Amino acid sequence: MRENNTLVETTKAGAGLVLGLGCERRTPADEVIALAERALAAAGAAPADLRLVASLDARAEEPAILAAAKHFSVPAAFYDAATLEAEVHRLANPSEIVFAHTGCHGVAEGAALVGAGEEAVLIVPKIVSAHATAALAGPSRDAAARVPAAAEVA
Repeated sequence: MRENNTLVETTKAGAGLVLGLGCERRTPADEVIALAERALAAAGAAPADLRLVASLDARAEEPAILAAAKHFSVPAAFYDAATLEAEVHRLANPSEIVFAHTGCHGVAEGAALVGAGEEAVLIVPKIVSAHATAALAGPSRDAAARVPAAAEVA
């Protein structure tokens, strides 16, 4: 793993999907978990297909993100903004607003892609709830399960 990045709560090695999460501070855990379950459903994936929850290092102690990792019994990894920003060319929904707040153009998509590796693709581009974002990335062979970008999801 790269310097300045953190991996916590290692509990399960597993399949190939990485759930990227972003949220406002103090977002309720049930909101983040429900959004994560929506992302898995959109991909036609089961919780057992998930191998990692990933986010921005500024959220490394965010209870809702840690609760999501615990809920799915997977590790949580946290990456610095520069690492996430290096994925900007692979983001489906880069945001100048997110960049202004975090230093990267996409937390959920960027974290999912970093966690899943260089050959990974977005399986579920960013989806949103009132206070959180989620995206799924995985091996390119799973790209057939790809769903519309956030703007296209009702």
